[in-house]
Amino acid sequence: MKISAKTEYACVAMLELAARYGSGEPVRIRTIAERHDVPPRFLVQILLQLKGAGLVASTRGAAGGYHLLRPPERISLGEVMDVIEGSPDGQERITSSASPNSPAVKALLKTWQAVFDKEREMLRGISFAHLLERAREEDEQMYYI
Repeated sequence: MKISAKTEYACVAMLELAARYGSGEPVRIRTIAERHDVPPRFLVQILLQLKGAGLVASTRGAAGGYHLLRPPERISLGEVMDVIEGSPDGQERITSSASPNSPAVKALLKTWQAVFDKEREMLRGISFAHLLERAREEDEQMYYI
């Protein structure tokens, strides 16, 4: 599974917004960028894409920023990845360079499609609330000198 930097940054931003969900204060792009070493200009584009998909909203002004439009338990990792990478409409088409009439190629294509389908199913089953819980566990396990 290959994850683009854009998808990773989108998920990091969503986790940051999930951590502050319900606080009543929007999260500034600069805060996310500095905390996670993400280029701010790239983050602006990503958040606009997430806003266009109806996952986040923005507040203008000096105290402005972004916040989630739904609770973190109602937004899945797969949903965010689909927004950033483009949602596969129905079945993802996996193609082959070899002869499509070959029984071996047919078997491989069906197997790869099944793996892809399971992967998408798993990603849609992971909420940002669950990811936030995992992140907090990781933070508690860090060793500080």
